[in-house]
Amino acid sequence: MTWFKREKKPLEQPVEDRRVMTEGLWIKCMGCKEPLWKKDLAANQQVCPKCNYHYKISAHERLNLLFDEGWTETDITLRSTDPLNFKAVKSYKESIESLPKKIGVNEAVVNGVGRLDGFPTVIAAMEGNFIGGSMGSVVGEKITRAIERALKTKASLVVVSCSGGARMQEGALSLMQMAKISAALARLDRAALPYISVLTDPTTGGVTASFAMLGDLNIAEPGALIGFAGPRVIEQTIRQKLPEGFQRSEFLVEHGMIDSIVHRKDLKSFLATSLRLLVYA
Repeated sequence: MTWFKREKKPLEQPVEDRRVMTEGLWIKCMGCKEPLWKKDLAANQQVCPKCNYHYKISAHERLNLLFDEGWTETDITLRSTDPLNFKAVKSYKESIESLPKKIGVNEAVVNGVGRLDGFPTVIAAMEGNFIGGSMGSVVGEKITRAIERALKTKASLVVVSCSGGARMQEGALSLMQMAKISAALARLDRAALPYISVLTDPTTGGVTASFAMLGDLNIAEPGALIGFAGPRVIEQTIRQKLPEGFQRSEFLVEHGMIDSIVHRKDLKSFLATSLRLLVYA
């Protein structure tokens, strides 16, 4: 006689029930191609702890990284218009109207004032997610205002570049910003106020051809692409194969085009030491 009835259970649970929910928690590093836990990446300031590949960070993340607590954003209300009524697959006007809500910034540069390790400092950090960080009229105006604010307050200036260059949707109006910003930097130089240019990946086109290379110190993050025309354009023009690593920050520092390469975790302390030397030397 059977007193107890044994229930039949499936030998295995459905795959869906046993699956560990890891989707979205891991990425493949763009540098070493190794699996990378996103929490480790975030804890290391968006730098791969295995190969030191520097991922892009937003302008606000950059300002929070460099400023002491209590910095203030300036020139927030400035926004681009569509002076040339530019139309392509998607109109320029649609882009500049939709991107602020999507990205959280009104333009491809964010200005801030505060202190960097105690030094009064004005920082303009470019936002690569806003039309490739391209330089239009408002970007030129905001960087010029940052320079003028440094002049007025006798503060140091830091500009962090991340840009594909001049904004083609604004034509010659965009190209004019190169001269406008450079002229303002000349006034800063005459006032003997320090300007440090930080070049990140990528810094190209009209940005490189103007303010990005005019610093008292020009420094770069590891592996950053820095140049005027892209390597493929140069190869097609001169019909020669370029050297390995051409236009990367390591190549440029080796050939005397920039002053130093600085890891992101060391950037604030490097800037603080540099400002101390430039201000009190």
